[in-house]
Amino acid sequence: MKKDCIQTTICQERKKDPIEMFHSGKLIKVCAPMVRYSKLAFRTLVRKYSCDLCYTPMIVAADFVRSIKARDSEFTTNQGDCPLIVQFAANDARLLSDAARIVCPYANGIDINCGCPQRWAMAEGYGACLINKPEVVQDMVKQVRNQVENPRFSVSIKIRIHDDLTRTVDLCRKAEATGVSWITVHGRTVEERHQPVHSEAIKIIKENMSIPVIANGDIRSLKEAENVWHITGTDGVMVARGLLANPAMFAGYEETPLKCLWDWVDIALELGTPYTCFHQHLMYMMEKITSKQEKKVFNALSSTSAVLDYLTDHYGI
Repeated sequence: MKKDCIQTTICQERKKDPIEMFHSGKLIKVCAPMVRYSKLAFRTLVRKYSCDLCYTPMIVAADFVRSIKARDSEFTTNQGDCPLIVQFAANDARLLSDAARIVCPYANGIDINCGCPQRWAMAEGYGACLINKPEVVQDMVKQVRNQVENPRFSVSIKIRIHDDLTRTVDLCRKAEATGVSWITVHGRTVEERHQPVHSEAIKIIKENMSIPVIANGDIRSLKEAENVWHITGTDGVMVARGLLANPAMFAGYEETPLKCLWDWVDIALELGTPYTCFHQHLMYMMEKITSKQEKKVFNALSSTSAVLDYLTDHYGI
């Protein structure tokens, strides 16, 4: 692999081994894979506020393997971005193992997306349709294990649950037997969107596993994270939208502190974050701390300089 294929530097902090973290007995706090959002700048921000483990956005393995342009645009990291899990959408064991070998020097492991319920993903044979194809999941895990020489390189899966939970437990047991490092369970079925998360289902899955399990779904505060951790008996919790709204959530803040806005500005500008992404993250972070009128003004801003002027005028940043 040419050095210019991926804009990265090798992760030096291998001592932050996720597997070891999960066996610490402490609540492991995880930033979820979020398309467009869980990129390097945002991962850098949440790591400043007690996030233990971060995932990249979901990357389509086939595109990643075949296109240097896709690799450059989809995957960027640096020395402080560790521990890091790269999530792939895949249904082909060979392509996934090729993708895993490419990222192996730069990340702690890969995750196979078996939980995305979006129609396009399911139509391509990715995401949540894989919970009904345990043999495909097993084949992908085996291939990555065979092709990646580093024994500490993790291979995990993120799933949704079946209406018949025995099928989910069976899937998880098969994945564990094949060598999966841990499993993240989003406690909803493929059809469910905003219905309450089935915490009891996550608890049952955990009780049937020897490997670590991460609970995921509708966690909006550190207190909620701790409650889910205790209720389910899992080894960690994964948060998506809760962290978008408040990247300092894992540090115990109930809403985004002004220092976090400041940190985001510094990090985003330093890493050259595109304006749309820079602005969108601020819109999420300021949701709870701005009035309806203030939102209307801020959301209409169209340049970095206008955003900086607004923050200086209103928050002294």
